[in-house]
Amino acid sequence: MLRSAVAAVKNAAIHPEKCRQLNPVQLSRLMGLQFRCYIAQTTPDSNSSEQTTNQQDQQASDPQRKADEPAKESKESEHDRLLTEKEELLKDLQDKYKRSLADNENILTRSRKQIDEAKLFGIQSFSKDLLEVADILGKATETVPKDEVEKNTTLKNLYEGLLMTEVQLQKVFKKNGLEKINPIDEKFDPYSHEALFQVPFPDKKAGTVAVVEKVGYKLHGRTLRPALVGVVKE
Repeated sequence: MLRSAVAAVKNAAIHPEKCRQLNPVQLSRLMGLQFRCYIAQTTPDSNSSEQTTNQQDQQASDPQRKADEPAKESKESEHDRLLTEKEELLKDLQDKYKRSLADNENILTRSRKQIDEAKLFGIQSFSKDLLEVADILGKATETVPKDEVEKNTTLKNLYEGLLMTEVQLQKVFKKNGLEKINPIDEKFDPYSHEALFQVPFPDKKAGTVAVVEKVGYKLHGRTLRPALVGVVKE
């Protein structure tokens, strides 16, 4: 149909006198067909134009994309480095925090121990001075002649008073954690006893305490004064 129309147009152009024979309707149709043919030939395809535009945009964006890729990789690498540094810093801070807690706990433990020891052994020097008083009372009761006590009422009352004083003093000692060490017939202990001499005793085991020259004392289990003893010779 297009070819016949084109042929008619050419014929009209070659023989213009024939166009006069056409009525107005036929002439209008012929001109419309010619205009549509011209539009079809001159109007480009929209799809092909869009594809061309897309290809051009893509070709233009490819260099930009290639240029952006190193920058993107650099940013990712910098982000990973910062994240690693933050993790290491956090780990280091946590380690220091735990060490600080442990140090504080050790300091508190030592402080409590020192306070408890101060409470227990704060009277150590005072107790040591009182030991001399206990020794004197002990010597006084030992030197009183037992046969004269029953004969002399005054001496008896004095002796009983000394005994009561010594018993009461030992109660006070025990109440405050001070205990007497009298290791007769016990095995010699270098932490609680001080050997002054050795004596031969066939009836006693070697290394045991045979004689106690002066009793010792312990304050809350700690030796305040060792007992002065004589040990059986081996």
